[in-house]
Amino acid sequence: MENWQAVLSIAVFGGLIFLLITEWIHFTVAAFLGALILVAANVMTLQQAIGYIGQSHGTLGLFFGVMVMVRAFEPTKIFDYLATQIVILAKGRGDRLLLGIVAITTPICAFLPNATTVMLLAPLVPPMAQEVGVDFVPLLILMVFVANSSGLLTIVGDPATYIVGDAVNLSFTDYLIRLSLGGAIAVGVVVAVLPFLFRKIWNKKLDSLEELPRPKINHPRTLIVGALIAAFVLVFFVVGESLPVPVSPATVALLGAALAMMLAHHSKIDTVSHILRDVDWSTLIFFMCIFVVIGGLEKTGVITSLSGVLTVLLGKNIFLGSIVILFFVGLISSVVPNIPLVVAMVPLLKQYVVNVGFAGAEVLSPDFKGQFPAIVLPLFYAMMYGATLGGNGTVVGASSNIVAAGIAEQHGKRITFKKFLRYGIPVMFLQLVAAAIYMILRFLIWT
Repeated sequence: MENWQAVLSIAVFGGLIFLLITEWIHFTVAAFLGALILVAANVMTLQQAIGYIGQSHGTLGLFFGVMVMVRAFEPTKIFDYLATQIVILAKGRGDRLLLGIVAITTPICAFLPNATTVMLLAPLVPPMAQEVGVDFVPLLILMVFVANSSGLLTIVGDPATYIVGDAVNLSFTDYLIRLSLGGAIAVGVVVAVLPFLFRKIWNKKLDSLEELPRPKINHPRTLIVGALIAAFVLVFFVVGESLPVPVSPATVALLGAALAMMLAHHSKIDTVSHILRDVDWSTLIFFMCIFVVIGGLEKTGVITSLSGVLTVLLGKNIFLGSIVILFFVGLISSVVPNIPLVVAMVPLLKQYVVNVGFAGAEVLSPDFKGQFPAIVLPLFYAMMYGATLGGNGTVVGASSNIVAAGIAEQHGKRITFKKFLRYGIPVMFLQLVAAAIYMILRFLIWT
């Protein structure tokens, strides 16, 4: 690929990050312009750009389906009702509210994609914050931290973790035994910083719960049917891909959206046009465009070159290499979505272990189903931890972050790049350090 195309791809990506940081223009417009520049400059054709979007059809379909479902059930006031009940259970105390968000989000994100969980739970946050009398933006940011961190509890909790685990033929049980503790430690780090990063909310106390609004559920019969639809969707999120005829999460979400719209229309609680009008199209378009911009880096070989330089520097030192990969991938994935990053780095790491003689050439085959040598596995484990925890660094670091930003904007506030950074950098740094210590003790010293 010609050098000028690689330079332009880097410049577009760098310019996009700059515009996100400075907030000179809306983040969706910035990404849209970046994608169009690459197409106009013939770095990629329009067909290729649409192809990069198409490669992520599962993510987009999943997000759209869940957004429609959440919006379709809004007229029932179920989110306001649940938010009030959570505040009552927390007895109006900010510390209990923060810990409650951790407790609710963690088990769900162990089995559902983190962005999906944020889409399902985030509508509870603004009414909760309003009832307690605090800003809802820090609460959304906390939910994102917990969602990203608890995705490390199982191999299916985060797409990047699954991609790497599948590449080295790591089973669900093996992951639980070897790596889940690292995910628990990451969640523990978030809990430990709550009194410091969220001090104002932590110390908040309501004098009386009697002043809380008492929202009532509207259309209870419709909500019962809606609950059955939601239960169907959640069950098939977990088991759908293991059925004899696999059903992807995106398909399940779209089917749930269709059923939810049909229910809303026939029960006359809302119209289909109103539901579709209120979908967060801004966030969906941003994802489409960011896939194209990252595709430009991939197509011009930029990601491959960066990863290749790293593997050359590692030598045969697995100890040093694992720690370097952990922090390198963590820092990169704070500004580059982790899925294309790990997709690019997995084959390079495989080639590296073959080149230095740690494994035979058979591991390079996509059909290889054997076991990788135990000595090289820490490299891949480090990539899992880095790619997932690095997403907590900036507002564009993970899909769940972007989803939360879109929900905040729908409720009249923005999660700015700088504000997220103020919370994200200390959390990301502490989690990467904790993950490094765990890896050193668990895989590089005791084994």
